[in-house]
Amino acid sequence: MLALLLLFGAISGCNTQALHQDDIYNPPVYWGRHVVRQGETLYGIAWTYGRDYQELGRANGMAPPWTIRAGQVLRLDVRGAAQSGSGARATAKTSRPAANPSARTSRAKPARQTQANTRKPAVTRKPDSSAPLASRSQTVASIPWRWPHSGTVIAGYSASGKVNKGIDIAGKAGDAVRAAADGNVVYAGNGLLGYGNLIIVNHNEHYLSAYAHNRKIRVGEGEKVKAGQVIAELGSSGTERPKLHFEIRKNGNPVDPAHYLPPR
Repeated sequence: MLALLLLFGAISGCNTQALHQDDIYNPPVYWGRHVVRQGETLYGIAWTYGRDYQELGRANGMAPPWTIRAGQVLRLDVRGAAQSGSGARATAKTSRPAANPSARTSRAKPARQTQANTRKPAVTRKPDSSAPLASRSQTVASIPWRWPHSGTVIAGYSASGKVNKGIDIAGKAGDAVRAAADGNVVYAGNGLLGYGNLIIVNHNEHYLSAYAHNRKIRVGEGEKVKAGQVIAELGSSGTERPKLHFEIRKNGNPVDPAHYLPPR
């Protein structure tokens, strides 16, 4: 009986990393808790659980610069405001407990497509089609975006079926991986399952971009980067072949990079 109680408590209280190895599982996660480990950042944790870092931070009573410490417990079963606009209130709302917590360990259903990741955003400045692909930029959501690598796209974004939260770009080991837009490096490491050596760049309060499976990371957390700057070497860490997995997330939600990057 004691063993069963301990198991029940573990299932209802914590989320294991194995949860995020499921190819068809697509966060956000709104149950359980996360115990912060040494070296983790709020950005990386929020990315793992499919949450916006500001929303998750405010749900746990935090404020910029979103500093966390090892051993700190972050509740995932509460929701906070994604941003504090002039009329917004940064309050957290506790979600209802699951009727059957053990059901959370079963294989999750594929995520539903939402307007956030299927609607094509407006282009405010189109690229110069005569310029080389590597130097073209297209302004979407007030951000001039560039291709992080000029290789062939071998897998596109998909929010259903076999989920792909970004695009996969072929290349050779050691190829330059470049920042898709100006921003700040908020994660640089290999602590997120399935991404290998990963870089996450924060562009503004809404948008993040990610560069996964790198052979070598050439920037550090807290570093400012410019669009087109080499930030990594393409590799095969966490995957079976050399490639760049590239994602853009808006308010924590994956969106189709093809809607933001310049046409080829």
